[in-house]
Amino acid sequence: MTLLIEVQERPLDPGYQLVADRRRAGEAAPRGRAGAAALTVLAVLLGLGVTSATVALRRPTEDLAATRRLLEEQITTRTESAATLATQLTDLSTEIASLQNQALASDDPELLAALNRDAVSAGTSAVTGTGLRVVLSDASTTDPDTQDPNERVQDFDLQVLANGLWAAGAEAVAINGVRLTATSAIRTAGSAVHVDLVPLSSPYTVEAIGDPADLQTRLAQSSAGTHLASLRSMYRIGVQLKSVQDLELPGSGQVTLRYASVPPGTDLGVLEAPTADESSPEPTAPAQSAPSTDEAALGATTREHL
Repeated sequence: MTLLIEVQERPLDPGYQLVADRRRAGEAAPRGRAGAAALTVLAVLLGLGVTSATVALRRPTEDLAATRRLLEEQITTRTESAATLATQLTDLSTEIASLQNQALASDDPELLAALNRDAVSAGTSAVTGTGLRVVLSDASTTDPDTQDPNERVQDFDLQVLANGLWAAGAEAVAINGVRLTATSAIRTAGSAVHVDLVPLSSPYTVEAIGDPADLQTRLAQSSAGTHLASLRSMYRIGVQLKSVQDLELPGSGQVTLRYASVPPGTDLGVLEAPTADESSPEPTAPAQSAPSTDEAALGATTREHL
């Protein structure tokens, strides 16, 4: 207890206290020029040492710089390779479609006509016509790094809009030139929104083929229209609607063919179809339809205050 009182009442060492008292009383010897110069030199050396250490710590080592250069080169090379493969895929898909049309034109014209009709709804062929263009853009900001994520267009917003357009009677829909099909996925990855694995960024242009006036009216009356109005008023997200008389939406290319095979050694007897007298229900193919806007209403709570 005595030690605590001593520390509280006399925190300075007696020697330091004596020097301090002499300085206050003017009894301490003035500091000479040599002492002042020594202190100045010492301060400069300390400052240079601290500066040198800071620069050395902030400067990347040669190994890190080489690794960064290697990664940049790999990113550039693989991006160019992916673009080349995408071009080859488009060319091959066009060639396959041309050969298929040539073969069916002479062998089975009815099948060719059915395929051409179904290609529009499947999204594999390009379409043109009148329609509606909706542009969603992130809220304006001076510092994108600190922007509230709710002020950016999210994958859910594009899902709600696409479903709303399908429900309003759209015949074909595309986002930034990427055609939507029955198997299209809209997902967020980092700061970008991916549509069928294609990274997109703001602004997002959603185009739909159909009667412009009817599409706009039915979209405004749906839950998707309410969602768009909330984005505009609560999060300052840009929402622009415009009727277009000459929309051109690209096709998604050839549909990927999938098949199944029987593993070796399997007893084929168990795979025989049931006879007519067996009372097994007939399998029915699932209908391919666009999700209803009720899903948009249920999912609208993912954003705050919506």
